[in-house]
Amino acid sequence: MARLGASLLLLIFMFVVSDALPTSDTVTVNNSVSANPGRSIAETTSNPTRASSPQSTAESAGRPAATAQPNASATAKPPGTGPSLGFHTEDLDESIDKSVEKKVWSKENEEPEEQECPPLGLESLRVQDTQLRASSFQRHGLGPHRGRLNIQSGLEDGDIYDGAWCAKYEDQNQWLEVDARQPTLFTGVILQGRNSIWSWDWVTTYKVQFSNDSIAWKPSMNGTKEAVFEGNQDVETPVLAVFPEPTVARYIRINPQTWFENGTVCLRAEVLGCPLPDPNNIYTWGTEQESTDKLDFRHHNYKEMRKLMKSVNEDCPDITRIYSIGKSYMGLKLYVMEISDNPGKHELGEPEFRYVAGMHGNEALGRELVLSLMQFLCHEYKQGNQRIVRLVKETRIHLLPSMNPDGYEMAYKKGSELAGWAMGRYSYEGIDMNHNFADLNSVMWDALELETDKSKLINHYIPIPEKYTSEEAFVAPETRAVISWMQNIPFVLSANLHGGELVVTYPFDMTRDWAPSEHTPTPDDSFFRWLATVYASTNQVMSNPDRRPCHNEDFLRHNNIINGAEWHTVPGSMNDFSYLHTNCFEVTVELSCDKFPHASELPTEWENNKESLLVYMEQVHRGIKGVVRDKDTEAGIADAIIKVDGIDHHIRSAFDGDYWRLLNPGDYEVTASAEGYFSNRRMCRVEYDHYPTICDFLLTKTPKQRLREILAKGGKIPKDLQLRLRALRMKKLRATTKAINRRRARERRARAL
Repeated sequence: MARLGASLLLLIFMFVVSDALPTSDTVTVNNSVSANPGRSIAETTSNPTRASSPQSTAESAGRPAATAQPNASATAKPPGTGPSLGFHTEDLDESIDKSVEKKVWSKENEEPEEQECPPLGLESLRVQDTQLRASSFQRHGLGPHRGRLNIQSGLEDGDIYDGAWCAKYEDQNQWLEVDARQPTLFTGVILQGRNSIWSWDWVTTYKVQFSNDSIAWKPSMNGTKEAVFEGNQDVETPVLAVFPEPTVARYIRINPQTWFENGTVCLRAEVLGCPLPDPNNIYTWGTEQESTDKLDFRHHNYKEMRKLMKSVNEDCPDITRIYSIGKSYMGLKLYVMEISDNPGKHELGEPEFRYVAGMHGNEALGRELVLSLMQFLCHEYKQGNQRIVRLVKETRIHLLPSMNPDGYEMAYKKGSELAGWAMGRYSYEGIDMNHNFADLNSVMWDALELETDKSKLINHYIPIPEKYTSEEAFVAPETRAVISWMQNIPFVLSANLHGGELVVTYPFDMTRDWAPSEHTPTPDDSFFRWLATVYASTNQVMSNPDRRPCHNEDFLRHNNIINGAEWHTVPGSMNDFSYLHTNCFEVTVELSCDKFPHASELPTEWENNKESLLVYMEQVHRGIKGVVRDKDTEAGIADAIIKVDGIDHHIRSAFDGDYWRLLNPGDYEVTASAEGYFSNRRMCRVEYDHYPTICDFLLTKTPKQRLREILAKGGKIPKDLQLRLRALRMKKLRATTKAINRRRARERRARAL
């Protein structure tokens, strides 16, 4: 009889209070929205379903990612709300799979040929514009200052930022001159053609001359004859010429002899040379800052990267852990170094941070900076550096040095100066991973245009369309692995490290109407601008007001930060995906004009970026944080929605109820809601201090939720809940009676007329 009574009460309850009880906000989700824009983002739930990625499926099953099959089912929990937040620890004592080793390293020794001397720095801009002269040039945009290896042109013909030095005259008396400003042992030259979408120009042969005073010149000799060096056969492939006899001089000239028959005299160059000591020289060639940190400053291929990560783990076993999030197309593992006072565990209230480098394999500086960062954090923690100790104890840090190891190995084998601008950028399959994430921007914007009831729209945790997770989807395994990583760990803040420019970009990266470029801010634009400014203003090169532009954009006028879409539209970027699919805020840092700087420049690049890397990580502690708990049980509530009044972008609590909301200083009205609970609202003040404001929430279950839980357990309905149900029933009956009486009154008046 008790069960019968309970069932009757449930029926009465469902009928009476279905539209009378206050509930948490609902959202509408439909995974097929992008394929069928005529429908809204559909299926009412406060836990939007989405398709599991193959990587997520593989990890949850404990199988290697390479064996996972695409799974388009829409049953996975929102990112970071599941109970499993870890990946298995890797043992780097295990040897690399032989089949993988054979595929990636088919030859015995594929190390790049090491040159006697490093580059002077035309590409990296260590050589200043005033050190470059030419016999003639067609116009300013093709002047000697543009004759730098890998320099990129603007899009317009006649741009002031063109892609080479081009002589005004087509004869064998033209030259490009470099002033080393001190005695230098010159050993070689690297030549490249003109970068342009309008012209094809390159030098096919050339001579080289040397001088100590720029007046008297002597040629590079090959025995008894003047040496003639082979130049280029296309515009992009760098070609190295090693001098038969290294020569000591201050000045060097490159003197074109022949060129592409349908082109003109144009070239980009790098000069190899070893500066020699000269106490009488007023110029301090070695003015770049050498690092005092004892780090392993060199380029690390996959095998060397494994050794370095292993050594860091062995040096700091109590605060480090190495795990893999998946494999590349060729089978190389995507290793992550975790740094925390409790590695392998998500601690309640402790935010999760990540750095991702090497998305484009040839942009190698980010990889080396991340490897240097893990060494630095380990060393400084052991030394008791209080800033680092506090960071490690209060933050769970994840460092992914190489998202595209296949691409990196291709570029590495060529060497830092000979990989060119694009070799290794793409995955082995030819995929640009920065365009390979699901385009959730279009899903969101299509829904905004089509949905008339704005309360049904979602602005966060947008599900991945099913077509993206299908077997036919052209999605790199590396991309799937990173998506699974994002979904399994409740990251709060991230940066994606690139190279080839000096600027920090922030979302959105994609324009709304597919324009080539247009300012497209997020609802959190002010905080993203702060994040970008934090990195740019503390970077020693970006913050230099006298620096010259890298290629064809002057980002100094933007204070070295720019909205990604305002620079150029990037559909399917990792930054936008991270913001729209997870709680994590992410920016892109373009670290250097030179994508693959020479190893000799790594100490300087570390010093340029060290403070920026640290202070950016510290921003994960800005804003508010707290735990959303059940008022009765005090258990954490997973997947609770945290809304900040005035900012149309929500975040959600992690599996144990903790949350982090990045915000600038100010007063905010914050609401926490969850399915089956009454919402709770409170004011939270964010101060200028470097620690977050604690804003905890206690949520009370709705009678409907309480009744469900009681009936599910086969329990007896408490008297207070029975009284509540009777009161609600009487309220519903009174409201219904009033409505009927009003309708009858209107009908009587109508008959009387």
